[in-house]
Amino acid sequence: MIETPRLVIRRWQDADRTPFAAMGGDPEVMAHFPALLSPAESDALADRMNTMMADQDFGFWAMERRDNGTFVGFCGLNRVNFPCPVEGEIEIGWRLARAAWGQGYAREAAQACLDWGFGHGMARIVSFTVPANARSWGLMERLGMARRRDLDFDHPRIADNSPLKRHIVYMAEP
Repeated sequence: MIETPRLVIRRWQDADRTPFAAMGGDPEVMAHFPALLSPAESDALADRMNTMMADQDFGFWAMERRDNGTFVGFCGLNRVNFPCPVEGEIEIGWRLARAAWGQGYAREAAQACLDWGFGHGMARIVSFTVPANARSWGLMERLGMARRRDLDFDHPRIADNSPLKRHIVYMAEP
């Protein structure tokens, strides 16, 4: 578990499933992903994230507000496990409920997760998104991550004719 002034970043709990499913069904939250998620798909994703944490001692953790316990999304670290220029690297990722946007939670959580990763011996951490996701790559820049055009890639799990195919890469080092 990681704590920040306003957040608790922790393992997933059953109580997270309903608000996480609402995020997965929100067209604005999912605008830069290939599809909305059904409640069953959201549950399966939460289960995979918990398994990931059990297997590697880190993962995409659930986030809640410290003051009232409200689930606000997830943030954390994961090993990139598909063919691309950053395969095998540690990725930082986040996704927040729309009601939590614009309040600095993503930056607070992401900085804490970067600090955790570097404190646990990770030599570098990458992040990637589609070029249209200015909120996400803007956060990468505010975190001090460096744009790595040489590592940009076409995501192998996205259809060739999709506007979400191309991904841009940022990297952070301690």
